[in-house]
Amino acid sequence: MAKLSEICTINMGQSPESTTYNENGEGLPFFQGNADFSKIHPNVRVWCNAPKKIAHKNDILISVRAPIGALNVADSDCCIGRGLASLSVNNSVSVAEYIWYALESKVDYLISMGTGSTFKAIGKNILFDLDIPLPPLETQRQIAANLDKVTHTIDLCNAILEKLDLLVKSRFVEMFGEPVYNTKHFTTKHGIDIFKLSNGKPVPEEKRMEDGIPAFGGNGISWYTDDVLYNKDTLVIGRVGFQSGNVHYAKAPLWVTDNAMYISEMIDNNFDLTFLCDLMEHIDFTRYQDAGDLKKITQKPFMNMEFIVPPLELQKRYVSFVEQTDKSKLAVKQVIEKAETLKKALMQEYFG
Repeated sequence: MAKLSEICTINMGQSPESTTYNENGEGLPFFQGNADFSKIHPNVRVWCNAPKKIAHKNDILISVRAPIGALNVADSDCCIGRGLASLSVNNSVSVAEYIWYALESKVDYLISMGTGSTFKAIGKNILFDLDIPLPPLETQRQIAANLDKVTHTIDLCNAILEKLDLLVKSRFVEMFGEPVYNTKHFTTKHGIDIFKLSNGKPVPEEKRMEDGIPAFGGNGISWYTDDVLYNKDTLVIGRVGFQSGNVHYAKAPLWVTDNAMYISEMIDNNFDLTFLCDLMEHIDFTRYQDAGDLKKITQKPFMNMEFIVPPLELQKRYVSFVEQTDKSKLAVKQVIEKAETLKKALMQEYFG
């Protein structure tokens, strides 16, 4: 067992002066926190020509402010702000890939050590004193290789899921064109002539449960409860917050919270609900969020929107394709679930 500071050179980030930022590619890429992270490498949004703290190429980057513990690797020298720390691994005592997984196994602990009233953060002492198991180098390499295989399987399956999602979106456009501009020249109807929207109702704190009737908010299921607000399959739409405008297909019975609204009545029977859900997603009602600090959306854009009305048979052909694709996605998700279970067991074995 060793302290992280005995294995790595730890460099806590420090934000440079805002006057040194630019979007012209001058200086070094500047990363402030894990909001700049993609799945593969950091996303360069701004550059800095007078950095205060520099991470070097191939350093491990870890976020130290909420959400704590996101990991990435610097693909070039870069400037790091106070939301990040960089770790340069001492290759004579450890293997960078092994340290990556060791840190991944410690994320819950690091989050629990966060302090602060607005944004939780960890200080340098938490990182410096973090205990890391330190077996021989060859054992570290074997552990990293074992975890790489499982992680690769998970990443590959997630890539397949993304391709299946793109396939569905492509099929939608192929069959229905661009719905906002009605490039296929279908009949259209205003939302007010198709459905009725109703706002959800709050779930009292004492009624919020771990199972039971799903209570949908703007980002899917928020809680479970023991009461039913609506007893038909419907579409739930985020009403308040950054999820406002997002659309979810919800199976009955269900509750809808006051952060969302839902279709409480279908006036026009010439719509398949799954098709209507995907149609709304393609239109992307999140663009109708108001510009205030607390994002929200009203019923008005849904009522005023002209929705295309393709023949019901065409809608059902599309929905059949979606259902078949969903079966493929379910099989892939089951592989991911097994791989994640295996990875969790290995992480417990290797790192405790």
